[in-house]
Amino acid sequence: MTAARRPEILALIPARGGSKSIPRKNLLLLNGLPLIAYSIAHALGSRHVTRTVVSTDDEEIARVAREFGAEVPFMRPAEFAGDDSPDLDVFRHALTTLRERDSYTCACVVHLRPTGPVRSIARIDEAIALFLDHPEADSLRSVTWPQQSPYKMWREQHGYLEPVSTIPGRVEAHSQPRQSLPPVWWQNGYVDIVRPHVILDLGLMAGRRILPFVMNDPVFELDYPENVARVEAALANQEAAHGAAPPRHPV
Repeated sequence: MTAARRPEILALIPARGGSKSIPRKNLLLLNGLPLIAYSIAHALGSRHVTRTVVSTDDEEIARVAREFGAEVPFMRPAEFAGDDSPDLDVFRHALTTLRERDSYTCACVVHLRPTGPVRSIARIDEAIALFLDHPEADSLRSVTWPQQSPYKMWREQHGYLEPVSTIPGRVEAHSQPRQSLPPVWWQNGYVDIVRPHVILDLGLMAGRRILPFVMNDPVFELDYPENVARVEAALANQEAAHGAAPPRHPV
């Protein structure tokens, strides 16, 4: 009996050179290692991921990414590396380039943002396994319980407040107890997974059938300088508590 063929799973790590909040953020040293090294280590350590690619417009980031074991088979064009460049353009460029350059296709793409260096590889693999068990799903998003309900949020219209979200059949949901409101989730950026056809054929990053990967894990994002000490402490605590090895220094 022939063993089932292992699905091709691409981990794509977008890492542009520009950053306003923290200059050269993707190369910032955290506990002695560049930020991008952590996401590369997560992808390389996964038992499901078969290829790890960094998409960057920056030669120094490309060099460091290769040193830590990732592929950088192409450079991202500047028009897809601006402050306002959407993920869709980055992922479409990567998938199209890999298909044209290497005749490469994959079953799904795992999106690992460098700004989330505190991750469990086991949790990433859990998310991938869940997604593979649901072939009907277009994508998967990791989510957590939000601190604030959108039913209690407002936007301004013509000088007055209007609720951001309403509930059909309920009057003034914003004034009802939080416990009585429908449960909602916040996408936390820990790990996202999407099928290539959703990006290439539908022109979407999530599609229509989005599988939730519900987490209780704390999420640490490195977006501003004041986050650095907290993220470094979380990385050290993760290593001490779970025996999570840091990325290996390049030889």
